[in-house]
Amino acid sequence: MIIRTCVHTYVYTHVYTYDYMYIRLYIRLYVHTFIHTYVYTYVYTYICSYIRLYVHTFIHTFIHTFIHMFIHTYVYTYVHTLQRKGREKKF
Repeated sequence: MIIRTCVHTYVYTHVYTYDYMYIRLYIRLYVHTFIHTYVYTYVYTYICSYIRLYVHTFIHTFIHTFIHMFIHTYVYTYVHTLQRKGREKKF
């Protein structure tokens, strides 16, 4: 009876401790994996979307400004050249 109780106690304690340890380990592993995956996905998605937004905005602004200034310069030069030529012909 004593030996049986000792064996049962040992086996129960060992199995419980073992199972408990592994259950905790798996829980920590899954929670850790979930958190890493969630955080990585969330952060990566939002950082990339902000980077794309800023790069997109910068490129659009740059191109718009460049084209706008080019057109203004071209039109200004062309119109003033025509006006100058027109004035020169009158005299």
